[in-house]
Amino acid sequence: MELDRLDRDIIGALVEDARTTYADIGHQVGLSASAVKRRVDRLREAGAITGFSARVAPQALGWTTEAYVELFCQGKTKPSDIGLAVARFPEVVGAATITGEADALLHIRATDVRHVERVIERLAAEPFVVRTKSVIVLSRLVDEAIPVRNGSHVKG
Repeated sequence: MELDRLDRDIIGALVEDARTTYADIGHQVGLSASAVKRRVDRLREAGAITGFSARVAPQALGWTTEAYVELFCQGKTKPSDIGLAVARFPEVVGAATITGEADALLHIRATDVRHVERVIERLAAEPFVVRTKSVIVLSRLVDEAIPVRNGSHVKG
């Protein structure tokens, strides 16, 4: 789907605050509330907007321990198979295929190191996983903001 400037500005406003009213977005982008709603509906139907959700601070859930886990998979394991398997783990908050020796890198949030260990044990039990390699995060040095539009930023 091709997005024009107004579509990108509307998406930017929703990324900044998904609870923003159509009227407020319309005021920002120069459209009526009903025109914004029609565009949002069209963007949802086209798959450009896939949904709306709340971002919850991991600390609020007691998930204060972070780890990164490299997955080493057997043979020609498809990325889609890895994605389907790791999506079943609520502790996996990010996953990507990567270059290098490992096949995938997972970002895990958990309550403590023992919780991380249990997650890694469950991941290692997946039939396609040959081995894992993990590191525990000691402290976050940078939390990057993602630029959205007109110089504004959204916390990632």
